[in-house]
Amino acid sequence: MNEKSLSKVVINWYPGHMAKAKRQIQEKINLIDVVLEVVDSRMPKSSKLIDIDNYVSNKPRIMIMTKYDLCDKNETKKWISYYEDLGYVVIPIDLFNDSINLIIKEIMKIMDVKNESLVKKGMKKRKARVLVVGIPNVGKSTLINRLVGKKSVDVGNKPGVTKSLSWIRINDSIELLDTPGILWPKFENSTALNLASLTAIKEEVLSIDEVAIYILKTLEKYYPDILEKRFGINHLSSDIVDTLEYIGKKRGCLSKGGEVDYDKVYSIVLKEIKDGVIKNITFDRFA
Repeated sequence: MNEKSLSKVVINWYPGHMAKAKRQIQEKINLIDVVLEVVDSRMPKSSKLIDIDNYVSNKPRIMIMTKYDLCDKNETKKWISYYEDLGYVVIPIDLFNDSINLIIKEIMKIMDVKNESLVKKGMKKRKARVLVVGIPNVGKSTLINRLVGKKSVDVGNKPGVTKSLSWIRINDSIELLDTPGILWPKFENSTALNLASLTAIKEEVLSIDEVAIYILKTLEKYYPDILEKRFGINHLSSDIVDTLEYIGKKRGCLSKGGEVDYDKVYSIVLKEIKDGVIKNITFDRFA
């Protein structure tokens, strides 16, 4: 539970269905007109697929920043500007409350240009074929269900719910190709911890104590007011065990003998992030 262990996290977790999904995307990419690249507003850098250019070619892309209601908007807006400067159309959205009409309009705007080109070549207009891609648990399935207007794909607050590619009809003008959450073979340091903090990788990949302490350290550094509101402290003790003891006693995380159950403390910290109880935070800081 020391800083050294936190600074040298290296992950190699790459389930077979992710590699298969990338191959299938490459096989179908010539059919695709628009790519919806989905990232989490709370980690706009860590949740962006670093190797996406390898399998979506130069297709027009719209970046959907999900869970915008849970992020630190001041910090996330810096990332929005950054990606817009790179040429992205960026649409931040609260998947449960915001209108998704803007997404459809942007898709059709791109498709209108493509259909105009087809007509000039003497070809018929066609519906937009849209690839939806992103890391696990970033909100792809919820987004698709909102676009369709009903439950078309399973949703779960854990990685790995979607396992294969599938076509889904939105309306007479748009078809979506849903994909499993995808990661890259290796990632390290704060990226791995950010992904683990927001349940983009399975809980058993990183030790729960490292992830929980990383969250507490992040709150202390950037959001001491949230740390105080949720856990009754605005800074961590030089000995992290003292902090865990305090939180454990305050939250009633005690074993039968009255000792603090550290695993329960860790679980509470992760659950409050997972459930959105701790919000208005962004893990990726724009330098």
